[in-house]
Amino acid sequence: MRPARLLALTASLACFHGTAAWAADAQVFQPRVPPDQIGAARSVKNPLQPTPELLEKGRALFEGKAFCKACHGANGKGLPKDLELKGPLPRNFTDKKWQAVRTDGELFWILKNGSPGTDMGPFVPLVLTEEEAWQVLLYVRSFSGR
Repeated sequence: MRPARLLALTASLACFHGTAAWAADAQVFQPRVPPDQIGAARSVKNPLQPTPELLEKGRALFEGKAFCKACHGANGKGLPKDLELKGPLPRNFTDKKWQAVRTDGELFWILKNGSPGTDMGPFVPLVLTEEEAWQVLLYVRSFSGR
C-alpha cells in the first residue's frame, strides 16, 4: 500500500474508533527512507538478539558515544514541544505506533544515511560501527514498553 493511502486509511480508522492520540503526530507513519530504497531497507533484519548484555551496550552507546540522548532524551521521548523549535522534533521512541510501523531495517538506514527532512545526520560509520548501530537499535526498541 502506498504511504499516502496508508496514512489516509489510518486517519479514517483513528476517527472511526474515536482515538485522538494518532493526530498528535501525523508524520509517525511517513517513512524517512526514500521510496526507491524502502523495500530494500525493510528487508534488512537486526542480526542481534536483545540479550541483557547487548541492551546494556546499546544503552551505553545511546547515552555516550552516539549521543542519541542529547536529542531523544534519556527517557527516549525526544525534545518537548514547548521549546518552539523549527522543523521536526527528534522522534519519541516510546511511541508504540511509531515502533510498530518502522522496521529495524528502516532505522538502520537512517543511522547510515541520516533522516531526510530533519537535522539527524548519518552515524554509521562516522560515529558507530554497524554492530554498534544494531546494539543502539536494540536499546531503542526497548523504549516501546515504557
